[in-house]
Amino acid sequence: MKRHPQILKKEKTVLLVIDIQERILPVIHDAETVVTNTLKLVNGFRIMNVPIYYTEQYPKGLGGTETRIKEALSDSKLYEKLSFSCFGAGNLFDELKQKGIEQIVVCGVESHVCVQQTVLDLLANGFQVDLAADAVSSRRKFDYEIALNRMRSNGAEVTVTESILFELLNICGTDEFKAVSKLVI
Repeated sequence: MKRHPQILKKEKTVLLVIDIQERILPVIHDAETVVTNTLKLVNGFRIMNVPIYYTEQYPKGLGGTETRIKEALSDSKLYEKLSFSCFGAGNLFDELKQKGIEQIVVCGVESHVCVQQTVLDLLANGFQVDLAADAVSSRRKFDYEIALNRMRSNGAEVTVTESILFELLNICGTDEFKAVSKLVI
């Protein structure tokens, strides 16, 4: 018997946090849920030693990453960008390919702009994308819902934060499992 090939594997996965910035968050639908679940992902990935990358869209205008998230990302690699898609964030895609990364977990804002364009570009470049639906949003709920449907119909795996974390853990009873379990309760 074999496992499904799209189940996340720690050695082939990274987390990509897209543009969760101070000046846009006040207008984002359910922003606190996005921040809370992003923090769960970031902290869980750190516990499991899975790499994390994050982007900021035009930080001069939109400010830096939300303070709590920025603190949790202290040792992660930041890519600043002007393009909506992370495809234009320096050599990010090339770096992921060079490191043998195949699976990208995505969270961030806005679902229908930067997140969606990034997801579509990741898929076009052969990556598996797992979208944390409870850690992405837009200014309007309708835009968020349409974006999730579009990304799903183009091949993205749409799932939730807890599923992602437990999929990467694979088994229970370990110290990692105990530490991650505390994050999701």
